[in-house]
Amino acid sequence: MRISVLGAGTWGTALAQVLNDNGHRVYLWDINQSLINRLSRERTHPNLPEFTLNPDVHVSTALGDLPLEALILIVVPSQVVRSVLESLPPISPSTIVVCAAKGIENNTLMRMSEVIHDIKNVSPDKIVALSGPSHAEEVAKRLPTAVVSACQDIETARRVQAIFTTRNFRVYANDDIIGVELGAAIKNVIAIAGGICDGIGFGDNTMAALITRGLAEIARLGQALNAKSTTFFGLSGIGDLVVTAQSTLSRNRYVGRRIGKGEKLTTILAEMDMIAEGVKTAQSVHDLVLTTGIEMPICEQVHKVLFEEKDPRAAISELMMRDLVDEKLR
Repeated sequence: MRISVLGAGTWGTALAQVLNDNGHRVYLWDINQSLINRLSRERTHPNLPEFTLNPDVHVSTALGDLPLEALILIVVPSQVVRSVLESLPPISPSTIVVCAAKGIENNTLMRMSEVIHDIKNVSPDKIVALSGPSHAEEVAKRLPTAVVSACQDIETARRVQAIFTTRNFRVYANDDIIGVELGAAIKNVIAIAGGICDGIGFGDNTMAALITRGLAEIARLGQALNAKSTTFFGLSGIGDLVVTAQSTLSRNRYVGRRIGKGEKLTTILAEMDMIAEGVKTAQSVHDLVLTTGIEMPICEQVHKVLFEEKDPRAAISELMMRDLVDEKLR
């Protein structure tokens, strides 16, 4: 199969390698000319140590070079998915569009599958979300990884499952694309909170509480938006949340950790050459809270720390001193 991959960041490049390992002809695109030059000339990526891209992966900065008839994999930052798709030539109605970007679009509050349908009018039964606990650095090293492909048409999800699965990269199929996309996006906000706690110097008790109550918030919003509650106990829910909140490879945790140590968000973002999706998603989640009325106290405190310069310790103290309630996991 000829597959186009949009985005040669660490995740896009790692997934291009997975697909090529599986025998597919892969065309990897990115707007960054210097990055594409390096991938073409040296077959190395600046943010993937000890990685060598397979020699037969085609790389380009020209969207016109891409085959668009079989499967397109979108791995650009979530907030630019719309603009990239607007620049893309027409897509065949039979083409499957897989999105591995994790976020909720600012202003429209659309999930990525909704953005894809909005811009290219792709049928929902041809749009798939690919998500799960999967650091690009480990996938690039071919370490065992499990993710989920989700589509409202389970047969399309299963087809993508077969296309991506290798001996090192196992894919499960799911028909709850709403839950998978929401879990993938909102866990990044909770991961920022996890980094803040680590930066302040809190311990395992704090992290365990944060992950548990953070998952409850994600599931609460998910159910209000017609997701299945069981989805959040799977790979794109608790699985992705655990790895993103705790791993030193997590960009969102990294941002939070530096904030917990007293640094300013603007300084941190200016020094990063990779995207922490949770920063933009925190704004979208805040807007969803206002729209739906769903209670998400952790996400709301993260928003205040990021955008209202609230002191992280004051935010945590406020969470700890909220009115006492019964434990509810949904």
